[in-house]
Amino acid sequence: MPRILIIDDERAIRNTLKEILEYESYTVDQAEDGPTGLDLMIRNKYDVVLCDIKMPKMDGLEVLERARLASPDSAFIMISAHGNIETAVDATKKGAFDFIQKPPDLNRLLVTVRNALDRTKLVTETKTLKKKIAKSSEMIGASPELEAVRKAISKVAPTDARVLITGPNGAGKEMVARQLHELSNRNNGPMIEVNCAAIPSELIESELFGHEKGSFTSAVKQRIGKFEQADGGTLFLDEIGDMSLSAQAKVLRALQESKITRVGGEKEITVNVRVIAATNKDLQQEIAERNFREDLYHRLSVILIKVPALNDRRDDIPDLVQRFLQDIARDYGDKPKNIDAKALDYLKSLDWRGNIRELRNVVERLIIMSEDTITEADARTYAGK
Repeated sequence: MPRILIIDDERAIRNTLKEILEYESYTVDQAEDGPTGLDLMIRNKYDVVLCDIKMPKMDGLEVLERARLASPDSAFIMISAHGNIETAVDATKKGAFDFIQKPPDLNRLLVTVRNALDRTKLVTETKTLKKKIAKSSEMIGASPELEAVRKAISKVAPTDARVLITGPNGAGKEMVARQLHELSNRNNGPMIEVNCAAIPSELIESELFGHEKGSFTSAVKQRIGKFEQADGGTLFLDEIGDMSLSAQAKVLRALQESKITRVGGEKEITVNVRVIAATNKDLQQEIAERNFREDLYHRLSVILIKVPALNDRRDDIPDLVQRFLQDIARDYGDKPKNIDAKALDYLKSLDWRGNIRELRNVVERLIIMSEDTITEADARTYAGK
């Protein structure tokens, strides 16, 4: 049930607001001054705070500023009998969700509270989703090869340097890209992913840069490209070795000038994007065969991070298997299965050309086909080797 805090030095106002909100089935607490309200916010979690501006001991704007530390996720609605546009603007700049004048109009109050609750719910869901994404992109293992990748990420992530991630399919290049974004100063911005291998060459420019209505036969409306969508955040160009040469030329210009032009358009659009690229190809070989631009390679490869194949870090396999056992069981709504040591040793001995992706598929197969404990015999039977 949503929880609301009312901070106001006038008891009559507090009681009236409490009665109205409790009628709407909200849980309501009261505080007669700012310090008492801040103390309650430290001890309790509130979805919405209704706070008067003119109060003794501490005015509402100071409460608002201090509450950003005590209860950063609470939506603040400022109320005052002495409000004006300047005060409302000041409160908004300090982080208030809205501003209501006394005496509050009942309908206006309830609509504002509902909107504030929607905002709080959205913030909470976004944080939860980010935690899930961060967990799904967590790199599992303690091998020296993986530790080297982690060390590189920790050094590079806080910068805006472009990164080229190399490694075989299924090794975890996307996880590295996500870690770079999550640990960067752009983590509040979007991370937009483009699989260059999955988009036909004739559509890649429209996908990256967008297009204007009527610029080609099927362009029935304007489209915003991935570069614009990633403004203020990170653009991840996966499998960039499969990008056409014409698109490479436009990407190079975008990196050089931080500007793009939509297909069929003339206006230059400034974008603030950090580009991370990944490939399973040998780009030096692709350059020699004239399939990839050398100047673009040098623009992208300010930092090179090589993700090791699973065969090069077999000691991480037990940790990976245990994580997959937990994750897959959670997805199935079941209890995680056990796996015996001999089964793990057998899995470590196999050739994992499909890398982590292949290992996860095998673990899922073992979960489905085995009993409560996965044995060596199960691994030999169902690993598919």
